[in-house]
Amino acid sequence: MTGRRLPHLPSQGAELGNAAPFFPKLGDLAADTAGSGRVGVVVTLPGEDSATTYHLRPPGGGPAWSAPADGTTLRPVPAQVTHATLLPGRDAVYDPRARQSSVPMEFHLEDGSTREGALVLTAIDLERLYAQTCRLLDRNENVLSEDS
Repeated sequence: MTGRRLPHLPSQGAELGNAAPFFPKLGDLAADTAGSGRVGVVVTLPGEDSATTYHLRPPGGGPAWSAPADGTTLRPVPAQVTHATLLPGRDAVYDPRARQSSVPMEFHLEDGSTREGALVLTAIDLERLYAQTCRLLDRNENVLSEDS
């Protein structure tokens, strides 16, 4: 050993990880990891109106609370999935070892972005999906025959 301090070793006081610190802006949703981990809208920033902390309020309204000005207890709240669609041009695959099927999907998030992923189904899940899909196709066919 060289005897030099290595900053990436936790025993020497440095934290692991390379994530950038989170400094929310006014109106951002933030999860406060202090206490119960509740989610709030940032309504006051440190230094604004002589505030020395972040002030957050529940999204639907309610009493505000404070979080440290350095943002150490605040985390971003990821956008939630609104719906999923099949990825065009990609086929489902079956993995005989895992006894599962995988259907390529595109997940649409509330912020307008999308993420690719997969719907993983066991044999029982496939049977349930097949039964539900058949019922939906029958209903669609009935509607089409009524319209003509």
